[in-house]
Amino acid sequence: MMRRRGMGVIGTAVVVGGAAHYGTKKANQAAASQEQAQQAAYEQGLAAAQQQAAAAPAPAEDDPMAEVQKLAQMHAAGILTDDEFAAAKAKALGI
Repeated sequence: MMRRRGMGVIGTAVVVGGAAHYGTKKANQAAASQEQAQQAAYEQGLAAAQQQAAAAPAPAEDDPMAEVQKLAQMHAAGILTDDEFAAAKAKALGI
């Protein structure tokens, strides 16, 4: 009687199928890992942008009293005439 050598067709198919499955599983794990890294980088960038936006001072709205004080100093220094001071003060106060 003759003895068979090797695994035969079915044994080879099992080995190849197992290797293919393992390779696909590793590729999927690598893709998932890369996707997680990209998501983390996106979230870090988003968080940094939000912090930068929060840290940026809001544009200072002109305080009418500060503007009037500045105008008064300019008037006292002789830079503004009485009429110029009155007109600028009315504009600053919204009158």
